[in-house]
Amino acid sequence: MQTIRRRLSILFVICSISAILIITLFVNLTINNKFDLYMKDIQNKRYERIVSYFQEVYKRDGKWTESSGAELMHEAYMGNYCLSLLDSSKKIIWGMDPNDIRNSLHFKTMFTNDKGVYSSKNFEIVVDNKIVGYVSIGQYSSVLMSEEDVNFKTSINKSIIASSLITLIIVIAISLYFSRQFSMPIKEVANMYSKLSKGDFDTKLNARSNIEELESLRRNVNILAEKLKQQDMIRKRLVSDISHEIRTPLNVLQNNLEAMIDGIFPVTTERLNGLNEEVIRFSRLLDNLNVLKQFEAEPQKLNFEKVALNELIKGVCSDFYMEAENKRVNLLCHIQNNKDYYITGDKDKLKQVFINLISNAIKFTSEGGKVTVVIYEKENNIVTEIIDNGIGIKERDLPFIYERLYRGDISRHKTEGSGIGLTIVRNIIKLHGANIEVKSSVGKGTKVIVKFQK
Repeated sequence: MQTIRRRLSILFVICSISAILIITLFVNLTINNKFDLYMKDIQNKRYERIVSYFQEVYKRDGKWTESSGAELMHEAYMGNYCLSLLDSSKKIIWGMDPNDIRNSLHFKTMFTNDKGVYSSKNFEIVVDNKIVGYVSIGQYSSVLMSEEDVNFKTSINKSIIASSLITLIIVIAISLYFSRQFSMPIKEVANMYSKLSKGDFDTKLNARSNIEELESLRRNVNILAEKLKQQDMIRKRLVSDISHEIRTPLNVLQNNLEAMIDGIFPVTTERLNGLNEEVIRFSRLLDNLNVLKQFEAEPQKLNFEKVALNELIKGVCSDFYMEAENKRVNLLCHIQNNKDYYITGDKDKLKQVFINLISNAIKFTSEGGKVTVVIYEKENNIVTEIIDNGIGIKERDLPFIYERLYRGDISRHKTEGSGIGLTIVRNIIKLHGANIEVKSSVGKGTKVIVKFQK
């Protein structure tokens, strides 16, 4: 099994080598073709010049002799081609020996294509529209090239090969660098997942990446680690809270019963009623946990109907007026424009939501405080706000208020409650496709905002 870095490096190198080979091949073919065309053009111009020269010689002498145009022999010898002069009946007047060219030193040092195959072409010499002779030009390659031409072509090919090798080295180095850039963050994420699987939730990825997807992966993994750490803390706290909630009524029952059995406390109706209240409190806790279990584990069947939200909340507020008055808390209910606000929902479940929210607001508001319930319409939503000026919630506790049995700091623990009301509230709100938001400041109060679609 290969690492991602090795796999990426191999992929980059293979792609780079393939691209360089293809580019090198096309460049080489293009340059060679262009160079051959250039050399053929030069060769054709040479042919034209030689024919023109013999035409001028014939015009000057009026006939062919054994020395006509012989001065071109040295140029032909140095240019690695053979000349032969023929009269109008194609009889040789003079000619060069091809073997002299083949065996020459400067010819052997050249590298031309097909140098072992000799070929020749005859060109007519025309004077005054009359063929007066022929010149035969022979060579050992399809294109005549000088030593400088061959050296130039060789240097071009060497430059292409050298450029390809240098480019390949650079590309391999860049590939290794970028494969590291890709693989290292992923490797760190894999290592972090390994630590998370072993329960090390304090680990964190600090190395940033300039690649958007990898940076997003790093942030999300850090968020996941933080969430797991929080969940682990909540789990431990949950166990502690459940133990506390269950142990308190059991200890009260056990101590009082033992005292009655030992004769320390007399068995009276008042004491039995007190013990019965502890049993009821214990039973209420179990009932609440059972309700929560049903919400989270079983599909809920909601009886949707048209609900006048303002009437429902008014009814809940009227049920709490007495409790608020006894605690000397001012409970106010404001309905914007005094009109009806209709939504579709389960009336009983919605009533349970606002009973929990208003009950919490009164419960955590000190004597002389105020709880305000407001209903209004905003855009396509019907918004309900429950505002109190009570003890508030610490900022660090806000993300966990919906967790089971979570009740924040010690001051909130002193207030009676099971700590699962908001968990049930959130589940009911989600089932109605609504949103709930809590804003709070310690010592200033809390605002709960519930938004329903019209």
